Amino acid sequence: MKSTVNALLVSTAAWHMDLTAKAFSERGALAQLWMTSRPRVDLPTGKFRRCWPFHAAVKPFYEWARHHHWETAFYKLLPIWRAWVRRQPLPNCNIVHAIMGFGTEIFDRADRMGALKVLECPNSHPTSYYGFWQRECDIWCPDEKVVVPRTMFARMNRELGRADLIAVESQFGFESMLYNGIPAEKVFLNPLGVDTSIFTKRASVPEVPRFICVGTIALRKGHQYLFRAFEMVKRRLPDAELICAGGYKYDFHKERPRWEGTFRLVSLPHCELAALLQQCTAFVFPSQEEGVSESQVQALASGLPVIGTHPGGATTFVDDGVEGIIVNGRDPQQIADAMIKLATDRELNKKMGEAAYRRAAINNTWQDYGDRFLAEFECRLAERR
Repeated sequence: MKSTVNALLVSTAAWHMDLTAKAFSERGALAQLWMTSRPRVDLPTGKFRRCWPFHAAVKPFYEWARHHHWETAFYKLLPIWRAWVRRQPLPNCNIVHAIMGFGTEIFDRADRMGALKVLECPNSHPTSYYGFWQRECDIWCPDEKVVVPRTMFARMNRELGRADLIAVESQFGFESMLYNGIPAEKVFLNPLGVDTSIFTKRASVPEVPRFICVGTIALRKGHQYLFRAFEMVKRRLPDAELICAGGYKYDFHKERPRWEGTFRLVSLPHCELAALLQQCTAFVFPSQEEGVSESQVQALASGLPVIGTHPGGATTFVDDGVEGIIVNGRDPQQIADAMIKLATDRELNKKMGEAAYRRAAINNTWQDYGDRFLAEFECRLAERR
């Protein structure tokens, strides 16, 4: 049966909004996708509108500036995006679905036409998001401030108040909303999906311990604890290897000189990353704050146990001791112990990897993810009738 949902999706960067749009389109539920970057998937003609002015303004900073500076430029240039959103002709829609921090202007328009306002939160509540990140800056790089402007966090908080439905990606994200005063009935937990045509189950546990972490090397992601943990692992397992996929964030600049050369740094497209995951012992991600990283789900779907944290979203997919090991992400010894355990107990590693695959890959494609949204939207719209 054709969905009664007709959703307009709005975001600057992709996150995974293009994949959501594709899933909605398959059910006849996509009004349009408005975005700055090019979608990774094909959408029907007329269903995608690109914000070229903002893309053109930010592009030089992506290509030529240091990471810290492109983010600063991104936020300073946001008025271009906001003006563009205000000017676009609206498609017929009954849902407006925006990423947190980028919903204000489209919510203004949604109010006038009576559409349901949905705010998707790739991170935890803004107060938690800012606080956990700044804490790590205060400890490891005291002169550094969270690069996201405080005015942006204020926008996020106002949008949370205006939204009819708040979508979060992890149990931690859900808890953070409640802790900061958001009513539970307003929050919908929808864990991320995965492309199971690319990320497939590994054949076996590798002989040589090889750990992987995918994500920007940053204080918020907990690499300062990961690298200290791996230093301990190497004393016990000299052949062990750590691979990090992702560039550096500026807030890591004081830590960076100490650790360069102690791990392998790579930058890979999805197809090559999928092949690399198949050769790894475990995915290690001691993030200090997250929604849930897409890479964690990809690793689980590849049959890798995950060593992760509750604030990093791992507990959404990982029961401690079943699909992986939940650790205190600020305790290098605990992280190291988990890495050594999964490297030396191959039978346990295999068992956890099988459980990880079942948890993340079965009934959890991006279409499944989109369908969970559509079912929730249908219920919310029915309540309004």
